[in-house]
Amino acid sequence: MLRVALTGGVACGKSTVAKMFAGLGAHVLDADKIVHELYRKDQPVYREILNHFGPEILRSDKEIDRPRLAALVFDGGRVQELNRIVHPAVFLRQREWMLEIASKYPDAVMMVEAALTLEAGGKARYDKIIVVTCAPEQKVARYAQRAGISEAAARTEVERRSRAQMRDDEKAAMADYVIDNSGSLEETRTQAVKIYSELQRQVRSESR
Repeated sequence: MLRVALTGGVACGKSTVAKMFAGLGAHVLDADKIVHELYRKDQPVYREILNHFGPEILRSDKEIDRPRLAALVFDGGRVQELNRIVHPAVFLRQREWMLEIASKYPDAVMMVEAALTLEAGGKARYDKIIVVTCAPEQKVARYAQRAGISEAAARTEVERRSRAQMRDDEKAAMADYVIDNSGSLEETRTQAVKIYSELQRQVRSESR
């Protein structure tokens, strides 16, 4: 088996690239979906977040209002406080998922898509790191399209979230592979295919 982290900056196209790898045969886990589960009212992480940040982060139905929480932690410089609560639980869920996949598919390429893998000190948990990058203006345009907001509003949000992350060049320096997602989808796919072939070769060589 091979444990791979797929990461990158805000709106760089990680999810698009993750779908490409899944189509090639990789077992892909979206860490953001884990976070959604952990934020539910019946989860211990929900209670820790509520106790730490207060009831103002809740919607009327008592669920966590993610945009409100994001505004609080990013604008208030409290990202690390939230990460200290959430990341250990996310890494535990990832480990459980990997053990389950490995028990069924010993030669699997297991890939976790997560924005803050490197910032959370998670590099050592993986065999390979893939970083997705793109031009700054593309991040703004993609975020605006995804969120359905103006480019001015998207620029503010991208800049705000980027301040809580490593720069793209810092991430790339720690990567085993870098995918430049600035071009066409076909150009990105060509890079993904090449990398996946290399990952498969490594899995096969290790299983001999």
